[in-house]
Amino acid sequence: MGDRHRDRHLLALLKSSLLVVSSLAACRASEVSTPKPQVQIAPLWIALQPGDSTRFTATVLGPAGDTVAAPAVTWSSSAPGVAEVDASGTVRARAVGVATVTVSFQGGFAGAAIAVTPAVLVGAGDIASCSYADDEATGRLLDSIRGVVFTAGDDAYPNGTVDDFAHCYDPTWGRHKSRTRPAIGNHDFRTDAGAPYYAYFGAAAGDSGLGYYSYDLAGWHVIVLNSNLSVSAGSPQNVWLHADLSAHSATCTVAYWHHPRFSSGEHGNSSDMEAAWQALYDANGDVVISAHDHTYERFAPQTPTGALDTTRGIREFVAGTGGSDFYAFTSIRANSQVRINTVHGVLKLTLYPSSYEWAFIGTDRVVYDSGTGSCH
Repeated sequence: MGDRHRDRHLLALLKSSLLVVSSLAACRASEVSTPKPQVQIAPLWIALQPGDSTRFTATVLGPAGDTVAAPAVTWSSSAPGVAEVDASGTVRARAVGVATVTVSFQGGFAGAAIAVTPAVLVGAGDIASCSYADDEATGRLLDSIRGVVFTAGDDAYPNGTVDDFAHCYDPTWGRHKSRTRPAIGNHDFRTDAGAPYYAYFGAAAGDSGLGYYSYDLAGWHVIVLNSNLSVSAGSPQNVWLHADLSAHSATCTVAYWHHPRFSSGEHGNSSDMEAAWQALYDANGDVVISAHDHTYERFAPQTPTGALDTTRGIREFVAGTGGSDFYAFTSIRANSQVRINTVHGVLKLTLYPSSYEWAFIGTDRVVYDSGTGSCH
């Protein structure tokens, strides 16, 4: 089911849930003549992603319209597997679907509808320069796509200076800064080893000077590496990566960094990232995203050395299509399945508990590549 079709379906279910709540309230009100407290709930509906939580509030009005102080209300969910609610009205989204949360007090009640939608990770690398406008087009594309925005490095050309971020990146992708989790590229690294990059993104970029970090998104574990620093065995980044993977037991793992392990573009394969791929492969990682070559390319699942492995292999996307001039495909690598270097755009991953959907969306709003994959 397509993302838009699924969202329309969830919205229809959401409206149906509200109608059911309203109908039940009307029926119960007509059954008895004894005045009951009027119960109000806020918000009346909300959309969450798996793993999110929010708190509903309940207001109880007595027969005279006065507010009942600290009423002992009861909360319940029609589908705890989708969204469960505790005694304080805090709701936790568990799985994709629709649920109705009800609050009751002495025979009066009110309900709210919750739609739990899939999480989204969307972005690209090789993005912003003051000398071209395609970064503005990809920035506008992000305006219509919800979710967490990633950057796969080379965010601000040409040298990742304070001015490059302030005058080139900020007017284009900068409006999505509050939902962006970036990776650093070699152009960002040119100025003081990325000092302006760290200053611009702040804590969202991980520890200043390191640039590698991880976070969780709707049950997925997300790892961001700094491919400008060594990730070879025994390096601080490699030690951190192994420790991070050992500390997290998520079913699905995605990682992103700038220099691609595999690429058919002008820069080609990066053997420096083989150790990172090996660590992810040993931990049953699922997806890697990179950039550096200004192309879009999708590979079949592979081992760290580039052998096809449909059982445990990691699928790689090269998404260097954020705005910079295109590169040629100079040496087609094994297991390269799709190659595009004629349209800028973003890679959108829709994340499910044990699977994912991908879509490469051009600035003309056309989906040029899409598919699904299962987690290991």
